[in-house]
Amino acid sequence: MQGAHILAHYTAIAQLTRSMLEAARDSDWDRLVELERSCGAYFALLFEAGAGQPDDAAFISRKAALIHRILDDDAAIRLLVEPWLAQLSLLIGNTQQQSRLQHAYRAGE
Repeated sequence: MQGAHILAHYTAIAQLTRSMLEAARDSDWDRLVELERSCGAYFALLFEAGAGQPDDAAFISRKAALIHRILDDDAAIRLLVEPWLAQLSLLIGNTQQQSRLQHAYRAGE
């Protein structure tokens, strides 16, 4: 894969992670998951490409800047998603507990 294609993929990932951050800020979890899948597809393309990346300073600098932006957005997304996941886990735990209690009471009848 040529340098321009590699940078195009990193740019697309950066745009997707920015959209993911917006979705997380809006609590649009379905959209966040959809965008995450798209992001994963771009990462798969990059992993498939593997070696053969240019090593000139401009390419490395641009790639590093994009990766930093992606990581910054990812960290912000996690700050927004973790409380939601904790709440979801609590709800699931409560539902499972209610189910066990109902089952126990039915068994005693």
